Amino acid sequence: MKGVLLLNGEPYSGEIESENALVYCCDGAYSWAKNRVRIDKNIGDFDSLAEIPVPPPEEIYPSEKNFTDGEIALKKLIEKGVDEIFFYGFGGGREDHFLGNLHLLYAAFSAGVTCKAFTEKSLIFPAEGKIFLGEFKGKTFSVLPFGCELHIIDYRGLKYAYPASLSYGECRGISNIVQKSDAFLETNGRALVIINRGEV
Repeated sequence: MKGVLLLNGEPYSGEIESENALVYCCDGAYSWAKNRVRIDKNIGDFDSLAEIPVPPPEEIYPSEKNFTDGEIALKKLIEKGVDEIFFYGFGGGREDHFLGNLHLLYAAFSAGVTCKAFTEKSLIFPAEGKIFLGEFKGKTFSVLPFGCELHIIDYRGLKYAYPASLSYGECRGISNIVQKSDAFLETNGRALVIINRGEV
């Protein structure tokens, strides 16, 4: 089952893939997502929203709480049994919120959920093992360690070579280019992959 999580970051102007998905909207994301996508549940403290969302929230959380609205919504989606989550409204705004959203990706992936985050310029997703990249032929992408040292086992169809491993504090994984339709990167350890959806 697929889930869609709408976050209160930079409004997302592209298509939201919500068919046959549970769509949960976090607080102020309602202001950019309403009338654009079916919303199954609105979740949050609604401290950044000037209207009552539709459908009305089942519960309004206190603004001073231990978990962000995104954490609460993610937990509820996982409890519903989703095995894939698309995040929208992921980037922009406050940098600390963006970094927090990366932690939501990490939490979802750690729970066994396949996930992708969409911003106006990028597709961001965690992965490990053999990561197929051919669909992004001609695109610039970056790969970073995500929670641990990243060991590069093999790769093909990419413009630049990789070292045997990538550690925190290194930028060797920034700005490679997918050159072939059979391109892949094989890793031991979790990778954070960022695809530049615009020009190379």
